[in-house]
Amino acid sequence: MKFSIVVYAAPYSSEAASTAYNFTKTLLDEGHEVYRIFFFSDGVHNANRLAISPQDEKNLQKSWDALIKSHELNSVACVTSAIKRGIINQQEAVRHELAETSIFDSSELGGLGQLIDAAINSDRIVNFG
Repeated sequence: MKFSIVVYAAPYSSEAASTAYNFTKTLLDEGHEVYRIFFFSDGVHNANRLAISPQDEKNLQKSWDALIKSHELNSVACVTSAIKRGIINQQEAVRHELAETSIFDSSELGGLGQLIDAAINSDRIVNFG
């Protein structure tokens, strides 16, 4: 079965982002396909490469990045949500005259059209947060 995952929750505001990660990992382990991961609203914080976790805690952002890379998943952070929260790629950094990017290279900034595309091309969309 082909799934798309939508994450609305920030990594540490609730268990929703962690549950989404574990659900996605289990889907892949069970042989299902993940068409797209879409980080939306506060969920874009899951794609922030500049977040630092205490050494004794799991860094959920790095876990998402590793999962996305290892399975070559399509991962999109909503551009409007991301920019408002300081999650930017190179194009936005140049446009806003900023010296640094903050999004993992495993994810891209994109619009709601990509969420609609995920709904059209997936058997199921599962929302977290």
